[in-house]
Amino acid sequence: MQIENELATEVIGAALVIHKTFGPGLLESAYKECLFYELFKRGLFVEKEKPLPLVYEEVKMDCGYRLDIVVENKLILEIKAVESLTDIHLAQVLSYLKVSGCKLGLLMNFNVVMLKDGIRRVIRN
Repeated sequence: MQIENELATEVIGAALVIHKTFGPGLLESAYKECLFYELFKRGLFVEKEKPLPLVYEEVKMDCGYRLDIVVENKLILEIKAVESLTDIHLAQVLSYLKVSGCKLGLLMNFNVVMLKDGIRRVIRN
């Protein structure tokens, strides 16, 4: 989990740079693109819109789930630009963690005055 925590620290630093530049008010897709670019620029292996297969009773279902950003195949980033985060957003990240096998996710809402108020660490037990 140490690697995931280090990645999360790097991601939050990158997100702060983006939020400081633009503030709240952009579309989710804009923040996602900027964060992807910033992480790539920092030398991290990042994937955006990564397909997430769902396996049920050993059958791979084509459900069309896509992870916003995955960092180093270890950290899932779910990007939002909403008025406030809800329990369903948290449940979404928890489900992604369970299905993907990753241990840590960051739920990040850029539509806040202070970015620290829009970030939730989500850990799969």
